[in-house]
Order: sequence, then structure tokens, then C-alpha cells
Amino acid sequence: MADSRILVAVPQHPRAEGAGAEQLRAIRDAVEAGGFEVRWAVTAEDAEAVLRTEAGLAAALVAWDLPGDGRAAGDGSGGGRAGGDGSGSARVVGDGPGAALAAPGGRVEDAPGGAAVLRRIGRRFRDLPVFLVMADEGVRELPLWVSETVVGYVWPLEDTPGFIAGRITTAARAYREDVLPPFFRALRRFDDAHEYSWHTPAHSGGVAFLKSAAGRAFHDYFGERLLRSDLSISVEELGSLFEHTGPIGAAERNAARVFGSDLTYFVLHGDSTCNRLVGHFSVTRDELALVDRNCHKSVLHGLVVSGARPVYLVPTRNGYGLAGPLPPAELAADSIAARIAAHPLAAGAASPDAQYAVFTNSTYDGLSYDAVPTARALAASTPRVHFDEAWFAYARFHPLYAGRYGMSVDAEAFPGPDRPTVFATQSTHKLLAALSQSAMVHVRPAPRAPVEPDRFNEALMMHGTTSPLYPMIASLDVATAMMDGPQGEWLLDEAVTEAVRFRQEMVRLRRRVESAGDRPPWFFGVWQPEEVTDPATGERLPFDQAPPELLRTEQSCWLLEPGAAWHGFPGLTEGHCMLDPVKVTLTCPGITATGEMAEEGIPARILTAYLATRNIVVEKTDSYTTLILFSMGITKGKWGTLLDALMDFKALYDSDAPLGRVLPAAVAAHPRRYADLTLRELCRQMHDQLRSARLVELLDTAFQRLPEPVHPPQHCYQRLVRGGTERVRVADAAHRVAAAMVTVTPPGIPVLMPGESTGAPDGPLLRYLTALETFDRRFPGFRSETHGVTIDEDSGDYEIECLRPE
Repeated sequence: MADSRILVAVPQHPRAEGAGAEQLRAIRDAVEAGGFEVRWAVTAEDAEAVLRTEAGLAAALVAWDLPGDGRAAGDGSGGGRAGGDGSGSARVVGDGPGAALAAPGGRVEDAPGGAAVLRRIGRRFRDLPVFLVMADEGVRELPLWVSETVVGYVWPLEDTPGFIAGRITTAARAYREDVLPPFFRALRRFDDAHEYSWHTPAHSGGVAFLKSAAGRAFHDYFGERLLRSDLSISVEELGSLFEHTGPIGAAERNAARVFGSDLTYFVLHGDSTCNRLVGHFSVTRDELALVDRNCHKSVLHGLVVSGARPVYLVPTRNGYGLAGPLPPAELAADSIAARIAAHPLAAGAASPDAQYAVFTNSTYDGLSYDAVPTARALAASTPRVHFDEAWFAYARFHPLYAGRYGMSVDAEAFPGPDRPTVFATQSTHKLLAALSQSAMVHVRPAPRAPVEPDRFNEALMMHGTTSPLYPMIASLDVATAMMDGPQGEWLLDEAVTEAVRFRQEMVRLRRRVESAGDRPPWFFGVWQPEEVTDPATGERLPFDQAPPELLRTEQSCWLLEPGAAWHGFPGLTEGHCMLDPVKVTLTCPGITATGEMAEEGIPARILTAYLATRNIVVEKTDSYTTLILFSMGITKGKWGTLLDALMDFKALYDSDAPLGRVLPAAVAAHPRRYADLTLRELCRQMHDQLRSARLVELLDTAFQRLPEPVHPPQHCYQRLVRGGTERVRVADAAHRVAAAMVTVTPPGIPVLMPGESTGAPDGPLLRYLTALETFDRRFPGFRSETHGVTIDEDSGDYEIECLRPE
């Protein structure tokens, strides 16, 4: 491994005089002669800076008497709270390696710096070999947890430097090897063997690329190592993705352990393929499936493949146009039974009972369910429950999300014969560290709906590839290893912490703007509670004044309280839904969460276009909201840049800057439309259009009053590929049957599914699509991304695919 560093955290400066310092320098020199780079720290604070920035440490040498100011031991990042026991001697606060050492009187601040560093190592690394440097104190004076944390003790003057360095480097080499997960370790060994390739792919480890100019440029750009690891399934020693043998099988079993499932499968075509194969396995032709209307289009593709008949469950929505959770009443057995009884396609179903239910957890905007009660509610109507967790693969690894993910529904949390089989599909690459398209399916079978691995594997093979990209498999293996043990929580905790800091800073900034008196008193908001409650004291606190420690550790701070105006969702119960702090929704002036529109407003599409000019690309844009993600790659500098851009936009708006200065690309592309406008005038025109057309309200109505189903999706697909469909202008599409899904982004949820009727000309669906078409005509360059809609090049008319009349 290129990153081979060892931390030496001792009180002596590298150039200090004395026998002890000289011996430590000799140990350092011997360690470096053994092929390792040394990071020297003389205080606990220096050591913690190394621990924050050096993920590639292979070992550490830490002095118990390392000086420090105590902040590390009591920084609020875990462990117990300090308190005196009156014994007059040092004591441990909390248990295990995450505990702090309190000095006489109970002050954590007086703990030795070495204790603070050991504590940080315990939170940051899994099984990092740590040697404790001792002075005169004996081992028996140390807290018990120290012996559980370290692998050995060093008295520098009692052994030779070479011997001590040999102990450290031997442990470091073993750690470097053990830290690698099963498949990645095997792939590295195979790559190091430098064997000739006599199998596919034909580039033979990249050699073929070297035989042309374009190929050489490709080879140089991606590097030989990537191309050497692009191998064929003929390499037996790496195992089989479909037979789940060898290192690949070991990697999947390791992932099952880490992610808390009974069975885990690696999938190389994203969560979309995961959804299709789970649907294909779980429900067959003409059986009923309960489907969250806030579903990804891949769920529909699973219905097309299986031939199932969907019965849609309708999530709640708020005034911003954001899709909320399925309310508890929608999940109740009597409500589902009533939906099935009233469903036009249920009469021809193979059985009156649903065989499968699928819903989104968490939603795009960061809303997750209380998993066990949700599974229990659906279990009354179906034996199989599928959590589509494309954006939530990290939930198991931070206590803030306890009980909010599919694999938390186990026999202990949900005992008895009614427990359903639970599937969780995850886009590992989205918010964990894996290559694009890398995904996993996690399965927790129940006796009620057994999952035999060989039979599930048949569905997997139908949707998988026999030519897998081995670096993708390795990335899944490594993503698993990164989340295994304390390091997983550490990585997520950093993202949660930065998200909390940004959220609080946005509130403070808004208050400063409102009270400044020297500028218009408006600013962007953040969709979150205005107040939170400290459960320990019962004290109600403004969000920006709450301790960050409380916000990053207490789940109750993020629960959607029933009836709270800030979220705007009706029909919720206590604890049913939680907002994920790492998914941050910025709100623009113009509308509230309960749907009240103001005279003036700033449509989010304009803000997003401006942010793009600042090289800030957001995840999603709705009419008045913008979603940004605080992934594991977030830094203060990154979100500080966003704050600066938001303040600059405000200044440009307040000064009524010419649009050519703010959005030069839009003006250059459409000069006749935008050249004479200012930023404020464009915002006014677009806000007036959204308000007069009631576009957000029409969107809500279209999603709440679902179109009438006429045919199953598979029937429409068969007609589509056999020429039984035609494109129809939206203006002429009344009372037609859709042949393809129509999904409008924003909000990215299907508004029309195959087999559904478009309804009357003045019905909710066509009124919404007509209003959207009008908006897009009036504001070129700001149109919605609409899947399933074709725009006529001559007229600019919206067209959708419909079944030909029979």
C-alpha cells in the first residue's frame, strides 16, 4: 500500500535533547528504514490532526503522558459524561475504548493527552495496532479499557530501537493486509502476480490500447492498474458473481454481516436493476403489488417484466410540492383492502391478496420511516416488503438512524409468524464510497415467504451480466470495509456534523440579514424544524441555538411532529417519519410549506442556474426548493462556498443586476427573450407565471387524485414494441390510455403510468401537463426535465405515447 504511515505521538520534540528523545529518534529512524513514513506529534491536538487527515495509518505509538488541553477527551464526540466520584483518584468515564479518563474530582479536562488520543483512535479506526509509550507509571495504574485498546507497551530505554521498531512495523504490515476486504485483497494478489491474459476482455490488461493514438491516450488517462484489473470471469481464483464462490462470495457474506442482512448480493447495474430483480422475484403475472406512488421508474420496469398488477399507495405532499411519506392511514390493512376492492384491475388478478409491497425509504428529500411499525402495518396485507433504499445505504452505521432502515426489521424487533420477508435495495455508490452503478440487495427472509438462494439467484442471473467489471466489485467490497466498525460511524458522523453546522449557520445568517437594517430583509431558508426539544431537560430550543451535539445524536430532533407547519404534511403520527439531516433542502421566498404564496418570490430554477455558474451543481430543483447532499466528501470549505454564493445571489437580486451579468449563458442562448431583463424582473415574471397557473397546486392535485387504471403495465409494453401506440399532443390527449410513463423532474415522480387514462381535458393530469407546457414555452432554458414526453421540433408541442384505439 502506498499510504504506509505510522503516528508517533510523544511529548518530546524531534530535535529535543536527552536520552529519551534520542532513543525515540532512533526508533523513528528504524521505522522509516522498514519502509514506513512517520507522522510525529508532540501534543494531543497535533495527534488528533493527524488522525483526522491520515486515513492510511498502519500503526500508532502513543505516549500516555502526552500533553493536551483536554478538549479531545471531552469534545462531545462520544463516550460518557464527566462527573466526580469523590475517590480522589483518576477514573474512567464511560466504558470501552471510547471512554475518557477523568482526573481526581471528575474533570475530563485534566485527563492525560494519551487517553484522548487513544479514544480518538478507537472511534476512527478498526483494530489499528497501538503501542503505548510508558514512562515511570506501571500498567496496573492504567484504566482497564486501555489494555483492551493497545496491542503492547513500550518503555523506550529498556529495549533497543531496532527491536521496538521491529515490533511496530511487523504489526503495521499485518494490519495493512488484514484491513483489506476479501475480494479486494484477492484482486491485488492476482494483479501482483503479473500473469499473461489469454481471455476476455480483448484489451489484455490494457496492452491493446497501446497500439493506437486514441487507445494510448485512454491508457494514460485511466492507468495500467485499472486496466489490468479488468478481468474475465474465467479467473477462477477470484470467484464467481453468480455462483457466489471464492473471494466474491466471501465479500458478499462479509457485506451481509456488515449491513445486517441474512443474504447480500452484489449488483453492477445500480439500484434500478436491484429493484427490477426483486420485483421480478417477488410477484408474478397478474398478481397484485402494492406500490408507493413515490417510486423510481425501475419499480415500474419490474412490474412490466413480471406482469404484475400495481395498486398504488398515495404519499402525502406539502405546499412546496415535496412528496412526503405514506401516511399511517394509507398503510392500514382496511385502507389497503378498500383500495384493492375499488381497483379496476383487481378483478382480473390471480389472487385478491397482494404478494408484494414496495416503498421508498428514504425519499429523495430525506424522509425515512419507523421501519418496524411500517413493516408491521404492511405485513397485514402482504408477505413481502421491499424498502427501496437507493439513497439510504448508510443508515445502519450511525445511531441517529436507529430503526429507520429495512434490515432493522428482524426476528427480535418483529417476532412471530406475521413477520414478512424484507428486501432492501441500495445504490451503494450514491452516498457511500463505491464506483457508479455499484449496488447491493439485502434480504432478510421469513418463514412466511421463504427465499431460497438458488431460486433468487435465477432472478439475479436474468438481470445481471456475465462480464462484470471487477473494479466495481472491488469498490463494493471496499465500501463495505469502510463502514465496518467504528470508522463507519466516524465517517458518517463527520457528514452529519457538517450538515448540522451548515443548517445552523443558514438560520443565523438569515437572522443577521433580517436585523441588519441596511438591505432588504430576506434570505433563503432551510427546510427543517424551527425548534427542537432536549429530551434530557425538556427544554425547547431555537434550532440555531441547540447544541450541535444534541442535533447530531438525538433522533427526536428530526422527527416530523404531527401537524407542524414547518413540514406541511398532513396525516402523520408521532415518530412515523424522520428528516435526514444530510439531505438539505434550501427554500426560496415565494411559498410556504403549507402552500401560501407571496406577492414576490424567487423560483428555485433561477437560483440553481446561478449556482451552476459558480460551479455548484445541486442534486434536485423543485419550484421553490433546491436539494443539496452532505455526503462523506463534504468539507467546511465546500459548504462555505455555497454560503458565499447564496449571499452573492441576494446582493445581485437586491441591486437588480442585469440578467446578462448573472446568467450570461441563458441570455446568449435566448437573447430576444432575456437580453433586456434584470434578475429581479425574471424572478417576478417566473413567480407570477407559477402563481397564476397555480402550478404547484396543480402538481399536488395530479399526484393526489390518481388517474384511472385501464390496463396492466405489461400489456402496454407489449403494444409499444408491436406498433400499437402513437404519439399524441397533450392538447389532444383527453381520455386516452398512456403507453409509457411520464415523469416530470421536478419532482421526479411518475405523474402518469402505463395503462392509466389521461382523463378529461379539465382533469388534474392534463391541466398540470398543459400548465407545464405553457411554462416551458415562456421560459426557454428553464424547462423541466420530463421523461416520457417528446417535444415536437417545429411546434414545440408536448407529445405523449398513447395506445392506439382498438
